[in-house]
Amino acid sequence: MASNRYNLCVRLQQLHDWNLTTSEARDLQNRLATEVTRVGSVIEPRFIAGVDVSMKKSRGTATAAAVVLGYPELNLVETKIFRGEIDFPYVPGLLSFREAPLILQACEQLTHTPDLIIVDGQGIAHPRCLGIAAHLDFSLISRPLAVLNQGLCGTHKEPVAEAGNYEELVDDDEPIGVVLRTKDNTKPDLCLYRQ
Repeated sequence: MASNRYNLCVRLQQLHDWNLTTSEARDLQNRLATEVTRVGSVIEPRFIAGVDVSMKKSRGTATAAAVVLGYPELNLVETKIFRGEIDFPYVPGLLSFREAPLILQACEQLTHTPDLIIVDGQGIAHPRCLGIAAHLDFSLISRPLAVLNQGLCGTHKEPVAEAGNYEELVDDDEPIGVVLRTKDNTKPDLCLYRQ
C-alpha cells in the first residue's frame, strides 16, 4: 500500500499570491516564518529530488528543473522542466518570490513524489527566517533541505578536517543548521538546513 504513494503526482498548496510588492513579500515572510516547523524527523527516503532555476537576465524567461533520483542507488528516475517568465525583481532575501513559482510548476509535473527535496537556497538561516527552502515547505508535500555555499546569517566553529565532520550553525544561541565538510582538508562550503 505504501508504494502507491510514489505514483501520485506532486500536490501543491496555493497559500498566497506570488505577485506581490517587495514590501508585501517581506511582510509575508515575517508572517510565515512564525509557522515554520523547526523539528524534523528521521526518514528513510525512497526518492530525492533536486530543484533549481536558471536564467540569463535579471528579468525575462527562466527555466526551472526538478530531477528525481532513487535512493540509495542515486539512479535517475524522472526529470521535469518548466520555462516561464520571471516578473519579480532581484532583491536580496526575496529569492523565493522570483524562483519558487517556477520550481513549483516543475514539481507539479512530477509523477514520483520525492521524500526529500534539495534546494539551492536558504532555509531558516535567513534574515527573516524564511528563505526559499523554508518557503517551498509550505507549498510542497516533501520536506525541502536547503543546500548552499554560504549562509546569510549565523556563526559556526570550523569542522574537523576530514569529510563528514560538521558544526552547528547558530544564530542568537539557536541552532539553525549545520556546516558540513564534504571533502578531506578542504574548506567546508555547504550549509545544510533541515526544515
